[in-house]
Amino acid sequence: MKDQERDRTDISRTTPAVALAIVAVSTLLSMSVWFSASFVLPQLTREWHLGPGSGALLTIAVQLGFVVGAVASAMSGLADRAPNRLLMCGGALGAAAANLGVLLATGLWPAVVCRFATGFFLAAVYPPALKETATWFRAGRGKALGVMIGALTVGSALPHAINAAGGLDWHLVIAVTSATGALGGLLILTLRTPGPYPFPSRKVTIGGALRSLRNRDVLLADLGYVGHMWELYAMWGTLAALLAGVPAVAHFPRSDTLASAFAFLCIGIGAVGCLVGGVLSDRWGRAVAARTCLVCSGGAALVLALGLDVLPSAVVIAVCTFWGFWVVADSAQFSALVTERADPEYMGGALSLQLALGYLTTALTLWGVPVLVAHSSWRVALLVLAVGPVVGVAAMSRSIVRDRRGRLLIPADV
Repeated sequence: MKDQERDRTDISRTTPAVALAIVAVSTLLSMSVWFSASFVLPQLTREWHLGPGSGALLTIAVQLGFVVGAVASAMSGLADRAPNRLLMCGGALGAAAANLGVLLATGLWPAVVCRFATGFFLAAVYPPALKETATWFRAGRGKALGVMIGALTVGSALPHAINAAGGLDWHLVIAVTSATGALGGLLILTLRTPGPYPFPSRKVTIGGALRSLRNRDVLLADLGYVGHMWELYAMWGTLAALLAGVPAVAHFPRSDTLASAFAFLCIGIGAVGCLVGGVLSDRWGRAVAARTCLVCSGGAALVLALGLDVLPSAVVIAVCTFWGFWVVADSAQFSALVTERADPEYMGGALSLQLALGYLTTALTLWGVPVLVAHSSWRVALLVLAVGPVVGVAAMSRSIVRDRRGRLLIPADV
């Protein structure tokens, strides 16, 4: 009884805005180890004599580790049984330790194992962070999740800022990102209780998360997220290379530095896009907002595919900036749809499964887009990326129809 009264007191002392700030900063710091390989890849390529495709394995390994970790969390029921804050703390500390292991690696494959383990542990950070945020917001949930993912977007752009400002020794980068990751895990413990809208916990059961796929609305949200992720990480991962080939950038004395600076701008502006996407979703509905974002991002990819070789450099950079704004603006809304449509008893598993499907998709396009560019052209690669938004638009259009039919049926049922 006293514990319940203390919990209510703690909640009353913590406002949703403060809770959101803690979760967002904790998640950003914890997930900083995700991008550490991007900081140091050029140095590792020289030191370990890596080939063009080998370096990509350090990024893809994190994606695959995240997928395995998310599936394990969802299928075991851990995501729904353990407190979000403890999961996030444990995951962040584990990821920080695995990231430190890169310092001991003597070549590519030991580093790949460490990066896989890093992704595995991060699966205990990101899905619980989404779930924790949702417990603090009912109205305005879309904007709140958008703020959190916007913070991650800034983090994903940081490698380009580092490249533009001048490189640091890779040992220092790995050590610092590991320290910040551990700090993020400890920071979340300052949030003593869940928010006023907690999801019920349940006993651990195998396959509980798969039950969420029986819900047609959750399945459509997952399909939309897969289409979104098909485009997102490949765009983030290859944008600097695309910009480096723009004539105005390519003819600049330090073209790589300028390309990284523009990439930071184009990706970083997505943080504002996340906020805008959240505001639109709270006003228009999750599926409508997500579809709007997908149309804009997919349209930008198509414009670049058809006009990359003929458009002026300034226009290409402007389209890339537009693309970066909208390509991540819908990310939070697919998670918001799951938090509102899935069975509350399987919420953590449903979110983990959605993220696992999405990040598995990113591994395909992160590998495939550079191959298409090398063996065909940017036009073909961009057209392939645009397939994802097409799938997402179809799923969200179906979700919108189901929403409208549901609203029409309510008066008759009453």
